[in-house]
Amino acid sequence: MLEARTLTRIAALALTTIIATGCASVDPYTREQKTSNATKGALIGAVGGAIVGLATGDNAKERRNRALIGAGIGGLSGAAIGAYMDRQEAELRRRLENSGVSVTRRGDNILLNMPGNVTFALDSAALRPEFFGVLNSVALVLSEYDQTLIEIAGHTDSTGSPAYNQQLSMERAETVAHFLRNQSLDPRRFIVRGYGERYPIAHNDTAAGRQRNRRVELTLTPITASVARARNP
Repeated sequence: MLEARTLTRIAALALTTIIATGCASVDPYTREQKTSNATKGALIGAVGGAIVGLATGDNAKERRNRALIGAGIGGLSGAAIGAYMDRQEAELRRRLENSGVSVTRRGDNILLNMPGNVTFALDSAALRPEFFGVLNSVALVLSEYDQTLIEIAGHTDSTGSPAYNQQLSMERAETVAHFLRNQSLDPRRFIVRGYGERYPIAHNDTAAGRQRNRRVELTLTPITASVARARNP
């Protein structure tokens, strides 16, 4: 379990990040207005995301990183990492504009937020047929940029029991992963997790907040040679 002191530091870091980076803009994918000041929902999401990263650690990613490099997929290093992710980000933005899926850059990682209202029917883990084309577009980019790991995380709102929400979130993440694997993507690139209702990005006391919390997130992380060298000097 995370210590209270650690959680406090995470919360402070998340709040500082939001205040430092907040600016008014219109998201070109969802066409939603982004406010200049951190809302309560944004604070929840930043703290939740920080906790997820610390709680899960990088062990799974490091194992896959080393396995893929060992299988002959070259690892990125130095300035090549940023340039590679820049190109991948630009291609994803081009293909996903007006799709309902947002593209967010976080350092050398890329986050794709797939809202539940465009991916799944309520209380269902079956993909909406109209979303197949969007996922096909994602798969095309992931196929071209094969030096990235793909972490798929399912999230729900707080309606229903925690056990049910955990199961539903995992089933939805697995559904997306299954679809992408069937597009000839290397299964070793995938990390699939379900988080249930634990990490909301908005409050669950409104319909709009619950809708935002029902989502599947894809985090794309570069495969780096530095990780392999650190573990295998």
